[in-house]
Amino acid sequence: MASDLLRFRNKIALAPMVRVGTLPMRLLALDYGADIVYCEELIDIKMVQCRRVENELLRTVDFVAPDERVMFRTCRREQDSVVFQMGTADPERALAVARLVENDVAAIDVNMGCPKEYSTKGGMGAALLSDPDKIEAILSALVKGVSKPVTCKIRILPSMEETVQLAKRIEKTGVAAIGVHGRTKEERPQHPVHCDVIKAVVEAVSIPVLANGGSLDLVKSHSDIESFRSATGTSSVMLARAAMWNPSIFRPQGMLSLEQVMDAYIRHAVRYENHASNTKYCLCQMLRERMESPLGKLLHAAQTNAEICEAFGLGDFYRDTQEWLKVQQETLHANAGSPRSLDQPTLDGDVVTMPVKFIRREYPPQITPKMCLLEWSRREKLEQPSYETCQRPLDRAFQSTVTVAGKKYRSSMWWKSKKYAEQSAAIVCLRTLGLPEGRSGEEGVQIVGKRKREERLDDRAEGDGKIAEGRRDLSSAAHRKRRMSENGDSTAVYRAVTEQTAQ
Repeated sequence: MASDLLRFRNKIALAPMVRVGTLPMRLLALDYGADIVYCEELIDIKMVQCRRVENELLRTVDFVAPDERVMFRTCRREQDSVVFQMGTADPERALAVARLVENDVAAIDVNMGCPKEYSTKGGMGAALLSDPDKIEAILSALVKGVSKPVTCKIRILPSMEETVQLAKRIEKTGVAAIGVHGRTKEERPQHPVHCDVIKAVVEAVSIPVLANGGSLDLVKSHSDIESFRSATGTSSVMLARAAMWNPSIFRPQGMLSLEQVMDAYIRHAVRYENHASNTKYCLCQMLRERMESPLGKLLHAAQTNAEICEAFGLGDFYRDTQEWLKVQQETLHANAGSPRSLDQPTLDGDVVTMPVKFIRREYPPQITPKMCLLEWSRREKLEQPSYETCQRPLDRAFQSTVTVAGKKYRSSMWWKSKKYAEQSAAIVCLRTLGLPEGRSGEEGVQIVGKRKREERLDDRAEGDGKIAEGRRDLSSAAHRKRRMSENGDSTAVYRAVTEQTAQ
């Protein structure tokens, strides 16, 4: 219903920031009083390959890439507040991504302001500012194609007139709001923010405008937010670096100490299994000049969330959380009957498919699912399994189909490695047939290991025999060479050695 849609007037928002706007930071910003939280910019070409997964253990919704990386994680707590920002230069791909995530977010935003190469390459980010036709095409497709509000975030153009004209054109697409960073794409944080240009945009359009870019000079505490709002004439403000340095800037009651803020951030990161490198990065941005302190050095040395927790005196919290997650996992498995019941085979035409992955560390060094399938086929006197692998032009990822006894099997997931694609197909076949796949500790796979050992012993024995035979032949040839040399027959020597080498 329209009345339930996210509104952008009189709001304070966490701005989109690469590597910062992940779930723990967004939740922390909401804890401290932010009205709206933007995720980090996520590229459409990566998101369109993702599948939506309801993570029962963490109680989150995950959008998972073919290589099993979680590209975007969200939860019910932020569902009415989170804005999904994408990097795109293609209307159709943008719409596909928006439809993938729209039921789990409050709004969709298009990045049109990031000047960095990772965003501008391929015509995304600030590169779109020089292509208003494409801006209009993307935003129009989104507004017409999804049920959630659509917004965009831009930077100002070289002149006030150009900026105002672009904003008016954007408004005509039907977007719900527009974020304006008060610097050009060539300017950096050390340059002053152009509040007058943001104000001109506010006066020229009727939709809400969110002012951005005041973190360094204008917004250093919560009370400064109102001053920035007044200087730009906007009804809403979005904060980037000021919130990255201390997210408690959203607290009307005043900012908290960094120690309190980092403690709360780490608890969110551990609870939602945030990647350790991302957790570490965000904490480093908070510590800033204190990175040379004893705490900063401990953080610098930490490589895992467990080590980060120990550095901050949260070791017990980490262990308690891991124990709780373990209990929850066991409960889920018990209720499901088996972990594999979550991955039921389905038919895609004449191919049996399952969303399974091959994780090399889960198998002994000399055993793989392909070897198990080959061994079983030999015992059953079947033809050797045949693998047909295709490569997707979009990202050069692989997907393999294995044919066994006239039936086809494949994983629905795509892989960067052709070998892993084939192993995944073998796992689908083995699981469908109820056969062991060779995991460490799994029963019924010893014969595979035995075969490999026997083959190695046979190969070694055969090799030793050939070496011994070769040594005898070389000894015989050398003996003939000496005899012929003693007789002075150099031609015979050359012929004998040549014939022996040919043999």
